[in-house]
Amino acid sequence: MKKNYIYFGVPIVALVVFAVCYWNFASGYEAQEQAKAAAVQKAKKDKIEAMNRDRQKAFEDATAANEKRKKDKEAKDKADAEKADARDQALDARNKALRDASSLTQKIDRMNKDIEAVKKEIAGIEEQKKQATAEKVFLATYVKQAQDNSAALESVLQKIKEADDAAAAAAKAAAEAAKAAKK
Repeated sequence: MKKNYIYFGVPIVALVVFAVCYWNFASGYEAQEQAKAAAVQKAKKDKIEAMNRDRQKAFEDATAANEKRKKDKEAKDKADAEKADARDQALDARNKALRDASSLTQKIDRMNKDIEAVKKEIAGIEEQKKQATAEKVFLATYVKQAQDNSAALESVLQKIKEADDAAAAAAKAAAEAAKAAKK
């Protein structure tokens, strides 16, 4: 009989242990499940709230970043426009300076040509002046020589006239002497 009681005792003890465990488990199971469900619900709710906070923060950050990008873009566009304007003004100033330099170079070339022409004119006038001075000197000496020649010719003519007069007077005197001798 000893053996029979082992067959009935162990399962009964196991059944009692099982019943106690089951009753302990069953009495706290619903509370545990509700607590687990509540914890899961709370975790989900916290997770959703955290996600909403993160989304809200991300939205605010994105909005702030977008505003910052807009401001940066506006500032960059404004700076680029100012740089482009400054560059255009610099190019215009450079082009104007080049045009002015070209114009001044042309004026300088024209003036240099005019100066050369005037120098040639001055050289021609100087040459004419030298020729006129030489001609004046020549004419002065020529006039002096002509006056001297004229005076010499007058003197010669005077001498010739005196000689003719003297010859005529001598011929007349000879004629009178021949007439007086004939008479």
